[in-house]
Amino acid sequence: MRARLSVTATLLASLLPLASTQAADQVRIDTPVAGWRQGSGEGARFMQQVNYPASSVNVAADQAQTARISGSIQAQPKADAGPARLIVNGISMPLKVQEDGRFDRPFVFPAGSNSVEVRSPDGSGKRRVQFYNGGSGETPARLRVVLSWDSDNTDLDLHLVTPDAGHVWYGERGLANGAALDVDVTTGYGPEMIASPTPLKGQYLVYVNYYGGGYRDGDAAQALTTAQLTVISEEGTVNEKQESFIVPMRTPGELTLVKRFSYP
Repeated sequence: MRARLSVTATLLASLLPLASTQAADQVRIDTPVAGWRQGSGEGARFMQQVNYPASSVNVAADQAQTARISGSIQAQPKADAGPARLIVNGISMPLKVQEDGRFDRPFVFPAGSNSVEVRSPDGSGKRRVQFYNGGSGETPARLRVVLSWDSDNTDLDLHLVTPDAGHVWYGERGLANGAALDVDVTTGYGPEMIASPTPLKGQYLVYVNYYGGGYRDGDAAQALTTAQLTVISEEGTVNEKQESFIVPMRTPGELTLVKRFSYP
């Protein structure tokens, strides 16, 4: 009996590395790749096409490799397993995956060390890369606001009011004070980002607008979309701080004040 148990244990031990390798191979990240790289703004487009119902990830075919997260997840579970997960520098957010398993998102990476992890919807597979972004001469963002949400085919919009009464949103993507909308996603989940390399001292207001969508196979809008807002200050330094907030968005057209904060 003892010999039989020993053989069983040995067999299981030999199968565990194989199962672990298969789970890891389930997720592939094409970009970014690990190591060191020099950033580039050439061919970086951070605004997706507005299209309702927004059924595809509309990333430009010539999008710069330094400004995207792309890859694939094999052996996709059923749709009711929910979206995949994307974790960038500690911020977890949903990730839209196409029916063929592909994912592709525009993304602005800060200069310095970055980590990107993708997990399959059921958690059975994951892949992580670590790289150092040398930047392309731009001034690093000292204040960044990131918005993501938990429903597909929806468009939530990020708005930031700055201390000098400036208003950053998709209708005015950049201000003279340096604050700018870096990424505008219209096809569900996000992320959208507003960043400033030279944030003004004073009070900021962050709003989220449920612009529209919520369509699923031609049905009416979903009843509830949950937004996640993360405010990052002094990004990439020893003084970096992150705060995340969850807010329910119930009706298309709704504009919600999510956070009021002061900088520094």
